[in-house]
Order: sequence, then structure tokens, then C-alpha cells
Amino acid sequence: MMRLNKKFWDDKYAENKLGWDIGYVSTPIKVYIDQLTNKNIKILIPGAGNGYEVEYLFSKGFTNIHVIDIALQPLRNLKKRIPSFPENQLLHLDFFDLKEVQFDLILEQTFFCALDPMLRQAYVSKMNNILAPGGKLVGLFFDFPLSEEGPPFGGSEKEYRQLFEQQFNIRILEKTYNSIKPRKGIELFFIFEKLT
Repeated sequence: MMRLNKKFWDDKYAENKLGWDIGYVSTPIKVYIDQLTNKNIKILIPGAGNGYEVEYLFSKGFTNIHVIDIALQPLRNLKKRIPSFPENQLLHLDFFDLKEVQFDLILEQTFFCALDPMLRQAYVSKMNNILAPGGKLVGLFFDFPLSEEGPPFGGSEKEYRQLFEQQFNIRILEKTYNSIKPRKGIELFFIFEKLT
């Protein structure tokens, strides 16, 4: 799976092959954001792509948002749409190279499913390392059989539980009731809390 590298993602943006990009914040993420009351929490959105979640959060008064992507173009696109977004909170690097910091909330939207499945255990450990005590990892996973083809790579509720339960309190992991039409029936919404 070495093909899922920086060049792979840079090429996707250069060729405008962005099948995962729906052009707006997905409904389940928007509904979750709308329930957040503390505007000061430190938020990370890894593999953010064009970052419509970031734009929505920013419009709602959240400013302590950090965005990471291995490809430069989506970060440029985001800065173009939100000129006042702090430059130092746009991180152009590999997620696994992020230095240990303490986030209160990490939003997962099509990042996990884009990684080589061999990196899933490393993903869980990294998320645990960069979350503050009691911090939450929240978002969406695909719910279809894992295959060699991808991205996106699938998985099941059972697999996700086994993967995360050692390092996280699984508060919610269930079929998403408000998925966008193309993803209806194939998404799981989750809230995982770092074990302290």
C-alpha cells in the first residue's frame, strides 16, 4: 500500500479526482458540532481534505481548530475560503509525524478509511497519544466489508470495537441515522473517549 503516499494524494487533487468530497459538512458531523457548547476546546481534523467541517466550525465561533493534511492543495483551498483562518493551524504533514499535543476533540471524516488498513493499530495509538485526558474521537466509519480495493477501505462494528476498546471508552458506535444519501446504510457514527 505504499501507493497511498503524499504523491498519491497530491495527484488526486491535481487531477480533481475527489470522489469523497461532497462539497459541504456531512449531516452527522454538522449535527454533532451543533451540540457543542464550549467554543474554546482544542480541535483537530486530520486528513481534512477541503475541510468543510473546519469552515462550519469556524463560522460557529470555534477558533482553536487545527487542520492536518499530507496534501498541500486542500489546505490552500481552505485558506482561500477562510482568509482569516490562522496559518499556523494549517499543518501540512503526515498525521503520524504530528508531535504529541493534547486535543480535546478530534473529528474523523473519511481519514481512517483512506489509510492503508495496516496502519489502523498505529492510528488508534496515535489518536490516544494526542488526545487530552477525557478527550473524544468522534466521527464516521464506513460499514462495509474490508477488501483490498480502496480507498475507501471498509470495516465492521465488530472490527472497530476490537480495535479501539483497549484504549477508548466506546460511548457510541452505531448505524448512522442521518447519513447523506450516497452513504445511507454504510456508515457508523461513533464517540470514543480516551481512557484516563
